Amino acid sequence: MDTPTILTIIIGGLVSLILYLLLIYQNAKNYWKKRGIPQVPGSLPVVGNILPLIRQTQNLFTLITELYKKNENSTMVGLLHMMRPAIILRDPELVKTVMQVEFQNFNQNHFVISMDNDPLFNKNPFFSIGESWITGRKRLTYAFSSMRLKILVESIRAVSHKLDAYIFKQLKGQNRLEVELKDLFARFTLEAIASAGFGLEGFSFDDEKHPGSLIEMSAKVFEATPLGNIKFLLMMALPNFSKTVGISFLTGDVDRYFRSLVKEIIRVRKGETVPRKDFFQLMTDFEKAEGDRIDIETMTAYVLSFLVDGNETSSTTMSFVGFLLAQHPDVQERVRKEVKSVLSKHDNTISYDSLKELNYMDQAINESMRLYPAVGVLAKVCTKDTQLRGRDGLICDIERGTQIIIPVDGLQNDAMYWKDPEVFDPERFSKENSKDITKYTFLPFGEGPRQCVGMRMAQMQMKAALTAVLNKYSLELSPRTRLPLTMDPYQGIVPTPLGGIWVYIKPL
Repeated sequence: MDTPTILTIIIGGLVSLILYLLLIYQNAKNYWKKRGIPQVPGSLPVVGNILPLIRQTQNLFTLITELYKKNENSTMVGLLHMMRPAIILRDPELVKTVMQVEFQNFNQNHFVISMDNDPLFNKNPFFSIGESWITGRKRLTYAFSSMRLKILVESIRAVSHKLDAYIFKQLKGQNRLEVELKDLFARFTLEAIASAGFGLEGFSFDDEKHPGSLIEMSAKVFEATPLGNIKFLLMMALPNFSKTVGISFLTGDVDRYFRSLVKEIIRVRKGETVPRKDFFQLMTDFEKAEGDRIDIETMTAYVLSFLVDGNETSSTTMSFVGFLLAQHPDVQERVRKEVKSVLSKHDNTISYDSLKELNYMDQAINESMRLYPAVGVLAKVCTKDTQLRGRDGLICDIERGTQIIIPVDGLQNDAMYWKDPEVFDPERFSKENSKDITKYTFLPFGEGPRQCVGMRMAQMQMKAALTAVLNKYSLELSPRTRLPLTMDPYQGIVPTPLGGIWVYIKPL
């Protein structure tokens, strides 16, 4: 075949592809208007309404929050996520319908992870579907029951002592230490996961590098890059295409590392006679109690889930709590007084029981999660044709396969549901006031049957770290923190302030 013929075939193929995409776009661009639903204007061929995400001038949750605010007169607003129709729910009653009442018709999170490309994430309870999700949730619910959380908190207490020792060492006798809060609390969460999860030394509080360690490999899992964000967008908007071309969350070396880690833990523990007090041991106990054999790949998926779910969101949340406490010294002092009072009744020991008594700290954490949710958007997928009815009279027949967007950040900062929503006020979550909170407008851990199964573990972990810090130190905002906080558009999953959150830690 001569060169002109080959060029003709290539050009003809490209023209056909362009015409095909334009045809799809023509059918999709008025998808929501045809159904009587307000539609976000300005969609473009191929990218739809998400050009800011492609250009990486905005991340997903800031874009969705912006669209939420611009459409305040509608309970629903449609858009195109690339070529696929998606709908933003602005009414908490509609959110309730999707997450609870009609759960059977919206029982999948939007991300579809390929078993071939990403077998470990495919079995993560956040991504899994069907019987795999039911089985995984049952196993993890067993591990995070109240009785077993008491076991895990013992390991977290030891990590809290490490955090205290690390701060003391870094101070070097000075009257203050400048730290970036996300870095500080990520050290804590990684060490807590290594200890409470796998019974390992995480080396998170060491300044020198440890090649091949859990902390090094975890950095690869959570590393945010422009290429990684593009992969994230493709997997969210074009799951079938992503599967076909082999796009995956995990790189091959990370996948192999965690499989080898689990095999080594199993090998070591076969020779031990005294049970450990960690998540891995609880999964082993579950096998014996239920007669439910967990294969190595599934166990590795749960181990990775413990890491992914317990690190990034928790450390992010704690950094925002620290930021707000540094900004509001009166609230910080009240939390500190509660910490000291509770610890004095429990032999100055961080324990499951002492952490449960920190009610005002709970309020401060909840208010921080309201203002700065670690997951600002939840995405579901319709699994069965369903009709949604908004309180404004909008009626929409949702087709199977449609993406449902729940704007967590928008709902949690909406003046319709929260008085002075920009104000940090932990009293919103007091026992007396919390009953007035509109249901399904506060969603830091999701809601319904797919609510985060590790919620109580995350809460205990955060309270333990904050207790260790506030019991001995005060927090004061550093000038290095850029105010007002502006989120990094390159970080597409969790909110990450540009320049970081810097504070001075001072001994009391």
